Amino acid sequence: MSHPLLETPAVDRLARYLEEATRAGARSEQPFVEPGRDTLARTRARRHHLVFGRRGSGKTTLLRKAGADLALERVPTAFVDLEAFKGHSYPDVLLGVLVETFGALRRWLESAAVHLASRVSFWRRLTGKRPQKPPLDKKRSAALAADLDAATGELVRMLHAEEGAQLTEKRTTTKTKARKLTGGLTVGAKLPPVELGATSGGERTEQQGTAVEVSEVVRRNKTGFLARHLLDYQQLLERVVALAGADAYLFLDDLYLLGRAEQPRVLDYLHRLVKGRSVWLKVGTIRNRSTWYRPGDPPLGMKLGDDCDDIDLDVTLAKFRLARAFLGRIADELAERARLASHETVLSPGGAERLVLASGGVARDFLTLWRRAIDAGRERGADHRGVRVTATDVMAAALEHDPSKRDELVRDAAEAQAPLERALAAIQRHCQSSGANCLLVAEDGSEDARRMAALVRELCDLRFVHLVGGRVTVRQLPGQRFLPYMLDVSQLPAPTRKGEKRPRLVRFWQKAELARLRHPRHVLADGALGAEAPTDERP
Repeated sequence: MSHPLLETPAVDRLARYLEEATRAGARSEQPFVEPGRDTLARTRARRHHLVFGRRGSGKTTLLRKAGADLALERVPTAFVDLEAFKGHSYPDVLLGVLVETFGALRRWLESAAVHLASRVSFWRRLTGKRPQKPPLDKKRSAALAADLDAATGELVRMLHAEEGAQLTEKRTTTKTKARKLTGGLTVGAKLPPVELGATSGGERTEQQGTAVEVSEVVRRNKTGFLARHLLDYQQLLERVVALAGADAYLFLDDLYLLGRAEQPRVLDYLHRLVKGRSVWLKVGTIRNRSTWYRPGDPPLGMKLGDDCDDIDLDVTLAKFRLARAFLGRIADELAERARLASHETVLSPGGAERLVLASGGVARDFLTLWRRAIDAGRERGADHRGVRVTATDVMAAALEHDPSKRDELVRDAAEAQAPLERALAAIQRHCQSSGANCLLVAEDGSEDARRMAALVRELCDLRFVHLVGGRVTVRQLPGQRFLPYMLDVSQLPAPTRKGEKRPRLVRFWQKAELARLRHPRHVLADGALGAEAPTDERP
């Protein structure tokens, strides 16, 4: 049976826009909805920021939107995607980041800094608008771009060179001895009454030189090279700021993809590089997959509250109504672009609610699942459930989405894959046993409990579980505090025995349901991880 709504051209357009919106690119044509008040303004503030958010929460979109708006005002910007340096070790990773940074600033000097407002195609591609400020001086911009290019070339050569290679430096000095020779001859006759005479004399200098060659064997030290050139790079940034007459911004995306050991070292150098230079760092990352500061003598990295502030993009299910409203605004933007009245034209009320739950409040998952749910609805056809996307369609889409999440777990947390998978399996067993998709996790307690809490936080950042509320207590367990989590819809265990059902979906945003959740049977027990539980590696 044909589907009268989901097979219309308008829904075809919506499906295409949903696919395009799931990946942030360099172009800023996609609709942008702020997850919180003044989020975009804070990203442009004169302050270093760590931008936290789960995968798909909009970190890249926010950073690119801020960069595009600043470029429209001819403000110097550089965007560096750190995924390109995944697996690189220090100092090569820092050399690569500097190469990309200086390259991005050079491209800005050759484009947004000097292009006339009449370059309509360029500005439409970048921001969709035209700049109001006049272009910068082209001659000075070209000279500075050339100097940035020269610094980039030197960094590239050092990046490709072998660390610790033995080098021989030769210096030749010449020692010179000089002596001065003088001489003279006098001839004369004394004849009365006339006296005649002649004198001749001369002076010359002889030089004798000896060449001395000194050889010195050293080993290449890339870290030392970076330290010696710090002042040179600071001067380049100062020249960029002076030319633009405005502060500059360096956007670093996906810090968490670098090794934990490299993260604070990269941030430490960059923070020293820009300190006092009117250049601001905006660093996107996942909170529980990152180490941005390491105490010591000296400390490394950037310390929250002192060196930088945080911007949290996570719209979690702990504020369910806020998450639903935020995702609804995104859905309406895309629906109206597809020339539909609103997202409710395509989504049934139950489908919209289930879509928010299945996405965990993450914008990209919301859009991906909606696109797949449209296909599920088309496959189902028009039946007694209606012509719109339903909760059943969303459930089918969520189950199809599981392999993508598993792939991301391997890419993002390969070093912790085994313990994370053990923790996820323990949570699935618990939910099957309790009969509910929500659980309570102790904040403190035994060593096993703390380990499990740390792994649950990481699973939350990886979107396998979702925080659904603030701290709660259980009357039968006095003195303990718990955080309520929901197992992701895609991870609900399938029945394994006859008569067994999937865990029920707890409507945790309703007070009565939350009260029912505060029961000992929903508490994840100590020792759920077993004997092979790993140590907590959080910063």
